Amino acid sequence: MSTTMIAFLYGQDIYRLRQKLRELINDFEREHKNCSLIKHFDAKDLDFESFRNEIQTSSIFKEKKLITIGHVFSNSIFLEKTLKFFNENREKTENTLLFWEEKKIDPDHPLIKEIARIGKVYKFDLLSEAELKRWIRREFGKYKVEIEPGIIEALWEFGGNDLWLISGEIKKLIAFAGKSKKVSLKDLKLLSKPEVETDIFTTLDAISSDNKKRALDLLHNHLKKGESPLYLFSMLKKQISNLLIVKDLRNKRIPSSFIAQESKLHPFVVKKCLRLSEKFTFEQLKKIYWKIFQYEIKIKTGKIDPVLALELLTIEI
Repeated sequence: MSTTMIAFLYGQDIYRLRQKLRELINDFEREHKNCSLIKHFDAKDLDFESFRNEIQTSSIFKEKKLITIGHVFSNSIFLEKTLKFFNENREKTENTLLFWEEKKIDPDHPLIKEIARIGKVYKFDLLSEAELKRWIRREFGKYKVEIEPGIIEALWEFGGNDLWLISGEIKKLIAFAGKSKKVSLKDLKLLSKPEVETDIFTTLDAISSDNKKRALDLLHNHLKKGESPLYLFSMLKKQISNLLIVKDLRNKRIPSSFIAQESKLHPFVVKKCLRLSEKFTFEQLKKIYWKIFQYEIKIKTGKIDPVLALELLTIEI
C-alpha cells in the first residue's frame, strides 16, 4: 500500500496505547505542519462505504490526511470488509491510517497479520510487576528526579496496572519537588492517594470489629486534611465493590491464587480483600454498598450534608 503509514495499535494497556497513538499523530503533524488533515472515526457506528470513500479521496488542497479508526473488532461487517479491502486494494490510498483497539486480540488474526505485512503493529499487554516498576522509575527519570527507596513499591501497590492513576501521582510529586528534583516518602505521604486507600481498608477493618470510634477518627483525619467527603465516599464504594467481587469468588471456591486473575484486581488489593472479606458476609457487603449508594444520592440532591452523611454511614454499618 502506497501510504505514509498504516499501523494497528491494540492491547489491554490503554494508557501506553493512547500515548503511542498521540505520539504517532504528533509525528505526523510535525512532518506535514500546516498541510495536514486529521480525522477520527469509531468503527462501532461506521459504514464501510463512507470509510472507503474517505481513505481513497485526496484533499482538494493537497493536504496530507491522517485517519484514526477505533473499535474495528466491535463491528464484524466492517472488520470483514476492511480485511477484504486491504487484500484487494493495496495501492489505492495515500493516506496515513492508524487503527486502534483497546482490548486483547489474537495476534494471528488475518487483519493483524495483513497490517503487520504492509505496515506496523504495536501490541500493548499489561505490564508485569517488574516491568511496571521499571516504567515508574523511567517516568521519574524523564524529569531527572531522584526518588527515595520505597516510593516505586508504594506506587505499584496502590496503582497496580492503572498507569493513568500512577502517572497522575508521579506528575503531582514531580511538580511538588520543583527545583530540588528530589521526592521523599514524606512527600508521597503528604500528597498522594495511597495513604487514603490504605486508611479505607483500616476504616473497614475497624467497622468490622465494631470499633466505630476508630473508624470515625480515621475519616475525620482525612477531612481535616481537606479530603472531599465525596471522594471518601467513592473510595469506600470502590473497596466495598472489590470486597464483593473477592467474596463472591471465594464463595464459589475459587482458589486464592486464581482470584487476582479472575477478578482483574491487583494482587496487593486481592490480598487485603481476602483478609478483610472474612469479617463480612456477602449479604452484609451488599447492604453496605446499597447504603453508600443511597447516601450518595442524598448528597447529590442536597438532602444531607456530605460530612454528616459520611459519619452516619460509618455508624450505621
